[in-house]
Amino acid sequence: MRSDHRLDGFRDEAALFIAQAVASGDACPSYGAILPPDLHMKAMHWQRFCFDNGWAGVHWPSECGGMGLTPEHNVVWHEECATAEVSPYLNLQGLVLAGEAIMRSGTEDQRERFLRSTLRNDILWCQLFSEPGAGSDLAGLQSSAILDGDHFVLNGQKVWSSNAQLAQFGILMARTDFEQPKHKGITFFLLDMTLDGVEVRPIKQMTGEREFCEVFFSDVIVPSDAVLGDVNGGWGVAMAVLQDERGGAGASGVISLRRRLEDMIRDTGDINPVQIDGLIEILNRGRALQTLMERRGDDSRIAPIAKLMNSELGYDEAQLDASLRGAHSMLTNPSIQALLYSPGMRIAGGSSEIQRNIIGERILGLPREPQVTSD
Repeated sequence: MRSDHRLDGFRDEAALFIAQAVASGDACPSYGAILPPDLHMKAMHWQRFCFDNGWAGVHWPSECGGMGLTPEHNVVWHEECATAEVSPYLNLQGLVLAGEAIMRSGTEDQRERFLRSTLRNDILWCQLFSEPGAGSDLAGLQSSAILDGDHFVLNGQKVWSSNAQLAQFGILMARTDFEQPKHKGITFFLLDMTLDGVEVRPIKQMTGEREFCEVFFSDVIVPSDAVLGDVNGGWGVAMAVLQDERGGAGASGVISLRRRLEDMIRDTGDINPVQIDGLIEILNRGRALQTLMERRGDDSRIAPIAKLMNSELGYDEAQLDASLRGAHSMLTNPSIQALLYSPGMRIAGGSSEIQRNIIGERILGLPREPQVTSD
């Protein structure tokens, strides 16, 4: 715990710690929410370095290995990391999704087993939610975990699981009761990825990278103490996790956005008034997203709005960057990676179409979209 709990004093200390880590080569460059496999070892070192020096888990309780400060302090940490172009944590799946879920819904044994180990990077997590037939329609998942005595037998398939080829554990949703309605009968598990019957197959993307994986389960014996929350009560646990994922944009993202826009202007030279208008629009949308996140408080309705704004902003930014640089630069400029990657961000974490439906139906009270049946 820091000696000065005031935000300004904390900001100064955080900036100094990060600057020293950058100078010593211990910090890991910023890479966003998903850990690229080629930065795996560097990111693991950086997470352990933060933990060993008392700078991991800013708002996590001290008994879990964190700093015991407030969410506002955590925002400052993210802002200072963004300013220094340093990653604020090892990966979103572990330090935000799994960690926050275990703090909310875990037993004392689960909190003791997983939280400190996650903070010091003994455990790298992946997310096992989407399936080939149930991506954004998460309630339609068909992977099954059938209770058999004191354990569950897991069968099925997951897809688009980032870092699954590197992870020791995954947060998993599986159907444990097929007789209950669609959103019920689902249980949330903390799955040991080393269990017999778990097979991970990396997927090569059009960027040439292999961040995502398919994961197959064949009669995997899962112990009962791997259940997080209640059996058949996993939907509520998962919805809180997805709010953390979809609401994960804020001031630090705007700092990074502003830097990228400045790089666009510097690298492209002369730009015309129409292109200037495009840059201003992107920056203003980023500032609007920052303001939304700062004012959201505990309002869960903000999460799908923030997710939609963030996904569309990233896509439009990549399109603008490509337009400014011109077709001749697309084969050699690093911006081609962002252009190829950007469509996927409109799908990951719940597609933009699904977010619009959620906003329309649950927030604005519009009629539900007609359901197509196979009858």
